[in-house]
Order: sequence, then C-alpha cells, then structure tokens
Amino acid sequence: MTTAHVDTFARDHLPPPGQQPEFLFELPELRFPERLNCATELLDRHVAEGRGGRVCIRAPGVTWTYADLQERANRIAHVLVREMGLVPGNRVLLRAPNNPMLAACWFAVMKAGGIAVATMPLLRAKELKAVLEIGQVTHALCDATLAEEMDLAARACPVLRQLRYFKQDGPDGLEAAMARMPGEFRNVETAADDTCILGFTSGTTGVPKATMHFHRDVMAICDCWPKYVLRPVADDVFIGSPPLAFTFGLGGLLLFPLRVGASVALLEKAGPPLLLEGIREFGATVLFTAPTSYRALAAHGAELRRTPLRKCVSAGEALPAATRALWKEATGIELIDGIGATEMLHIFISHDESNARPGATGKPVPGYRARVVDDAGREVPPGTIGKLAVQGPTGCRYLADPRQKTYVRDGWNLTGDAYLMDADGYFFYQARTDDMIVSSGYNIAAPEVEEALMQHPAVAECAVIGVPDADRGQIVKAFVVLRSGQARDEAMARALQDFVKATIAPYKYPRAVQFLDALPRTQTGKLQRFRLHEQE
Repeated sequence: MTTAHVDTFARDHLPPPGQQPEFLFELPELRFPERLNCATELLDRHVAEGRGGRVCIRAPGVTWTYADLQERANRIAHVLVREMGLVPGNRVLLRAPNNPMLAACWFAVMKAGGIAVATMPLLRAKELKAVLEIGQVTHALCDATLAEEMDLAARACPVLRQLRYFKQDGPDGLEAAMARMPGEFRNVETAADDTCILGFTSGTTGVPKATMHFHRDVMAICDCWPKYVLRPVADDVFIGSPPLAFTFGLGGLLLFPLRVGASVALLEKAGPPLLLEGIREFGATVLFTAPTSYRALAAHGAELRRTPLRKCVSAGEALPAATRALWKEATGIELIDGIGATEMLHIFISHDESNARPGATGKPVPGYRARVVDDAGREVPPGTIGKLAVQGPTGCRYLADPRQKTYVRDGWNLTGDAYLMDADGYFFYQARTDDMIVSSGYNIAAPEVEEALMQHPAVAECAVIGVPDADRGQIVKAFVVLRSGQARDEAMARALQDFVKATIAPYKYPRAVQFLDALPRTQTGKLQRFRLHEQE
C-alpha cells in the first residue's frame, strides 16, 4: 500500500515483518479500504450525513457540536501545515489534561496526516525528553497550564522544531493562529496502514517503548469491543477518569462515543468526588474508570441510582471480585471488566453484563483470539497458569525496539500477564509476569523509581517492588540503604518521597519506604528482588 507520509520515519522504523504478530481481519467490518483516515470516519462523516448539530463534547462551561469540533480541528490542521510546517508523517506531541482543545488537536493531527504522540499531564521534563527523542518528535501542541515542564524538555531537544500553546492569550497562542485560518480542511488521504499514533508504555527497564498504531487499528478497536460488548447508542453520554494519553482513555472518552454519534463529558481532573459531580451535571450514562475509583464511588450508590448511569467499564488494573460485588450492590449495575494493553491499543478480553463471572476478566472479544501458553509457546490445558497470548486486528509494533522479539512470538502477542483459562473458556488474571507495578490503574516500572531514588545524595542503593494494597491494588514500596551518617527516620522517608515526586511523575512515588542495612544480592552482585517479595 502506498503511504501518504512524506516523512517516512515511522514506516522506516516498523519492526521487520517476521517479528510482527499475525493480524486477523475475520469480521466483515474489519475489511478496510486501502485509503483510510480515521478523522474522516469518526468526525467528518457525522457532519456530512447531517448530524453536525448533535452535541459531541461537553466540559464545565463548554458545549461543542460535531460541527464545532470539526471546524476547530480543521483550523488547527491549517495551523500545523501552514504556520508550523508539518508534512504527513511528522510526529506531534500533544500535552493537556482531558479537555475539548486536546480532542480538537488530536483530530487535527489525524486530518493533516501527522502522528499523534499524546503524553500524560503528570510527566516531568526528563520523561518528556525521552518521548521526544525516541519518537523524533518535530512538533508539539501543549496546554499553557503545563508549559513549565514542556519548556524544559523543548530546550533539551533540538529535534522539536515547532511548539505552540493553547489557552494562551496573545498573537503567538494557538487560538490566535486558528482565528487566521479557514474552517474547512481537506483531509490527507492516508493509507490504512499509515501510522497515526505513537502510544508510549513504560517497560520493566523503565525505558519507555513507543507502540505504533495505524489508521486501520483505530477503526478496528472502534468496531470490536464497543460494538459487541459495550453496545453504546447515539444518546449515550460518556465520562471517565483515564487520560486521553492512555489508550484506555483515548478509546473510551473520544473514539468510541464518536463512532456511534454519542457525546462525551471531558473532565480535567477526575478523582472520585469530581467524577460523581460530573456524572450528575452532565447526565452521564457510560462510565470508564479503574477499580480503585469504583470502590470510592460505591459509597455514593444511592445518589448514583438517581442518575441515568447505565454502563460501567473497569480496566487499567485487575478487578477484584469484592469490588464487582460492592458496585453491583451499591448501584445495581454489573461492571464490564476487560484487559487491554497499549501494545494492542485497547480491550481484547472482556464480557458484557449478562456474562460476568466473579474474578474472571471474560472471554476474547469478537475479532480476537486468546490462549494460555507455557514458556515454549505451547497451549496449556484449562486450569493451568501460563502466559497470555493474543491475536487480532491490532497488535504490537514497537518503534525500533529490541523488545519486539520478546512481546511477539510465533505470530502471537505475549502481553506479560499470567492467566488461567477455565473449562468454559473464561480467562482469570493471576499476576504480571514482570516487575511492572499496577497502582490505581497506573503502570509504574520499578527500575524507573529506583533510578529517581538513586539521584538523592543520601541514597547508597535501593530496590522497588509492588506490594498488595486493598485500595490501590498495589502500591510502590522502596527498600533503601542510606549512606553512612544519614538518619533512618520518618523525616528521611518523607524527603525521599518528595524528591521522587519532583523528579518523575508524582503518582510513581513510593508510598512505603523501608530502610535496610543491605539489599539481598547473589554472589555475583545481582539483586534478588524475589527475596523482597518473599519478605512482604
């Protein structure tokens, strides 16, 4: 297929065909045309077919129709091309809390044939610099409220040529540039297999991996799990907590509502109290959040029963059976559980409300296959714990990363999760198979936290693990050996926690700190992390 990309960086850095998974397009809706731009399908189609006046995005004090979103995305696309020099295939960093302008910027990048690289608002300059360098990101659109860390990262990365801020007054702001542009834009006729997203995920080494997803991948996730499991309708109002920089949030709070002509309420901050307020204010009917949040919201069950809320989706971390039961008792709504991965773009094992089983994630979503395998890749009998292997219309393509060989074997995606499948074909989550810590739905790589701690002058050595926690699933715990003469007290523990918060994204900080005389090591000096787990 002929690419529309003038900048062929993404195509040049795809994994070799032999290292990519086998892709399945067995459902009729997954047979995509050669030319496909997901912005045309998800946004422009509604306006072209007479639905431009329908509400698309709401936020506190803001209501945009489909035509409003289209016009703003068109103007931003013109700014990218005419004033910022973007050519198809350039990477564009997007940085904002969940708000309407972030959605407009995302669609503008799609329209102009660029590649969206959305980043979490909490990331610090050090983490942004890694994203910019790995993705060779040339352009950035950023919310002015997040300018401080963005400016620091931009100064350290000469590859970033163009940076514009929105929510910024004056002639240099994105809004001023948009006002100079026409409200119509002719979308680039991208190939279905042109990359349109770089989704970053932290690996066990703490070095982020960029996952590459095509326009056809975006449409595939819209036509599998939502269509067969969630089954939303045009009158639904979506709401939730995951950032749009998470693929869980991108799907649940932008792609899926727009696919069916529904609307979404975007909240810049979405802790349980604000989420509850948003559900009430916007009349939300579909909720996306993590088990931690459902546990907190369950205390307001009586209030939630008085809202139109009808569908509740849990992902981002394993759903405990007790949380499922608590939510059902509090609200009368059966949670829809699912497992997805940045590498797979969205949910691939799930269930609808009528087929839920306590403790089970569910069955493969239509369009996907899953099995449990041993270390040699052989399928194991039901009831046996092994490695989860998945195939479907989406799959892992790391950008120029040797870890591709580990994730994809014999055409299957190995997600790094340990599962067992019962005799009825239901999949039950057991654990992560690496050192990833999943806390309140956030993935945290232990080595990255260790690296941050080691930058503190009082720390001689350290090790970080995830330990079970009733509220968060897991918390980050640090075992620290201090340099001689340093006090092993609560003040030191707090100082280390604050230091990590200031060095990397604050949610990654160790909530528990234990001081040791020495770390457990092998005779050759290798850290025995399992000894720390045993101690816990």
